[in-house]
Amino acid sequence: MTVHPAVTGALRWSAALAHPVLLYVAVLHTAEPTGRRLVLPALLAVLVVPLLGRRPVAALAVLVAGAFPASVVASSRLAAAYGPGTDAGWQLGQLHAVLTDLVLGHVAATRRPRTALLCAAAALTGQTAALSYAHVGGAGFVPDLVVLVLMAALACTAGHLLRERREHAAELRTRAAAEAVTAERLRIARELHDMVAHSIGVIAIQAGVGRRVAAARPEEAVRALGAIESSGKETLAGLRRMLVALRADDPEAAPRDPAPGLVDLDRLVTTTADAGVRVGLERRGDPRPLPPDVELAAYRIVQEGLTNVVRHAGTDTCRVVVDLGADAVSVEITDEGHGPAGRTGGTGYGITGMRERTTLLRGHFTAGPRPEGGFRVAARLPLPEGTR
Repeated sequence: MTVHPAVTGALRWSAALAHPVLLYVAVLHTAEPTGRRLVLPALLAVLVVPLLGRRPVAALAVLVAGAFPASVVASSRLAAAYGPGTDAGWQLGQLHAVLTDLVLGHVAATRRPRTALLCAAAALTGQTAALSYAHVGGAGFVPDLVVLVLMAALACTAGHLLRERREHAAELRTRAAAEAVTAERLRIARELHDMVAHSIGVIAIQAGVGRRVAAARPEEAVRALGAIESSGKETLAGLRRMLVALRADDPEAAPRDPAPGLVDLDRLVTTTADAGVRVGLERRGDPRPLPPDVELAAYRIVQEGLTNVVRHAGTDTCRVVVDLGADAVSVEITDEGHGPAGRTGGTGYGITGMRERTTLLRGHFTAGPRPEGGFRVAARLPLPEGTR
């Protein structure tokens, strides 16, 4: 059964407003409100707790409003029994000062500093008035007042520190979310670059071959068009999988096709051969299941390395070595071409993307010209402890 919010709100206010009345009655009917007889007045503060969560300032006002008349009555009854200025007359005031400061700390932790300072001033005003009445004709007013001020300052400081800590934690969560979004965008950018750059490079070369041999060797032109069709379909399928995954609200609607891995290198070699570069693929180590992120990174590094060979090396052969070691996966792409040395930098993002992939997996990456000529790309991707 669901209770209407208006009903629960009315119950909270009714309980809170009953606190000053019941507190006054309890003190009025207590012969000497000291020591163990203060247990009931202390327990009555529970009536204010339901209001504390939503209206802490109102809860504080109710406590202050109830504490003043109760403290005055307690001081009057004790003064009549023990004489004016007795310390026992301030026991109830001390109890409610502690309860009030606890609520004041909650106000400082959940509201703006200005609101907390105004509440502290109001609470101290009520406590000082009750204290002055309790100490009529006696000493100890100034020391007790100093204690009240220090207690209120401590409550406000503790609440303010809790508030700053909570805001700092929220800021860290926001920053972490923003960094996660940026990292995801970079990952998508790398995936798109690696996927599209290779296919577009192959398509451009095959289109050029087909155009040159269309008249003299139609069968070669047909083969080039077939390679273009195959590369285009593969790229479109990959883009479709990525876009569906990005736009799907339901995880169950995401594509279930596996990401490319080392088992797909033979197909990648065939595609590269269609672009005019024969690839010598060498596999070392025992084949075994690998972490998906490591396997995808190794595949993409080989793919981007072959793309660079096709586009820049100016050679028709290259060599790829994949080594499944005990604690790492190593890949190496070498060629003997004489293409532009700008493969190490320039305006492209291929080398940068391969280095970023390796760095994210805490691996080691190198790329540069070989002393004997050509170019070499090498990456070592460490394996997690559980997969070694």
